[in-house]
Amino acid sequence: MGATAGAVWGRAEQQDFRSRVRGTLLGAAVGDTLGSPVGGLSLEQIRAAHGAEGLTDLTHGYGRRGAVSHLTQLTLFSIDGLIRAQVRRDTGAWHPPTDLHRAYLRWAATQRDWGPDERRKEDGWLAREEWLYARRDPARANLLGLGDETMGTLDAPKNPDQRGVEAATRSAPFGLLVGWEPQLVMQLAVECAAQTHGHPLSYLSAGAYAVVVHGLARGESLDTAVQRALQLLAPRPGQQPVAEALQRALGAVRQGMPSPQRVEDLAGAGTAEGLLSVAVYCALVGEDTRHGLCLSVNHGGASGATGALTGGLLGALHGETALPPGWLAELEGRPTMLVLADDFAMEMTQGPALHGPAGSSPGWLARYPRGYAALSGTGAVQVPAGLTARA
Repeated sequence: MGATAGAVWGRAEQQDFRSRVRGTLLGAAVGDTLGSPVGGLSLEQIRAAHGAEGLTDLTHGYGRRGAVSHLTQLTLFSIDGLIRAQVRRDTGAWHPPTDLHRAYLRWAATQRDWGPDERRKEDGWLAREEWLYARRDPARANLLGLGDETMGTLDAPKNPDQRGVEAATRSAPFGLLVGWEPQLVMQLAVECAAQTHGHPLSYLSAGAYAVVVHGLARGESLDTAVQRALQLLAPRPGQQPVAEALQRALGAVRQGMPSPQRVEDLAGAGTAEGLLSVAVYCALVGEDTRHGLCLSVNHGGASGATGALTGGLLGALHGETALPPGWLAELEGRPTMLVLADDFAMEMTQGPALHGPAGSSPGWLARYPRGYAALSGTGAVQVPAGLTARA
């Protein structure tokens, strides 16, 4: 993992880290499944359907309770891509944005294909999970950005006018790279966001969110993690609206009891920085994880996105056991998420024992192949300038 590749993790530290990884992944998914069924409804419509208190429990979406949207699908492929990046370091070819791009292309295939193609062994195990082959309202920017093999970069981003929050919602896994310096976490999240969301406010919101998760995964307070994100944003062009949104979230904490109206004020026009502000605010003021999640989704906007962002923060902060167990029991794909989270935690803490010069686990390399599946008749991957092995 760069800085921690040679470090020795104690058992208690490994268990704490695994709990935060599980919490981040499951929390984001639970927030997504809570909020997605009411996404786009006004607060009045939510109350008309669910009572004066608004939405306080899981409801039906995509034909069942507990179903996730494309936001969770892409977050899972972020985790998969990060593990694959670590495994590919053994080959001497290491460019994490390319590994993440290939992971996102595997997600894009799930939106086109009827089901897994068992012939593509290089896809790894996650792309063979049949439940992921469902279209769950994928954002147009994601489909367009991943519609061909060309990877968007900061110099040539995909969808340069796109200010949506979807790139941020898949960025929590970057924050789980606890052995990396926070500025590198931000850089990776920013570069990977530009693959689909090329507006600075969108990719800088993704970078800031990853840095906040990173602080929480390292055991810091939410306020401390937000302050670090503000410091790292400061030198970046176009960052002022994102910084102001984070500062508004911190200021709103001191403005009295939390309310849906305050959440709507923070959300503003529903762009990435406004919804990031909502997530930070709800994670700060929530009495517990359930209250924070419910507060984050009861507004007239992208409730699934704010729920996912808030859940990722609360899960990273408190670990998996703080999440509402009744909601976890109904969560679509939870077995897959638990295996993926545990694989990520094992790779990050015990990677050298799984693969390297001294030998590799065949089972691990079958799950996370070093190679890339060939696309359009070629397996060649062009590695652009950008983030390299500096961590």
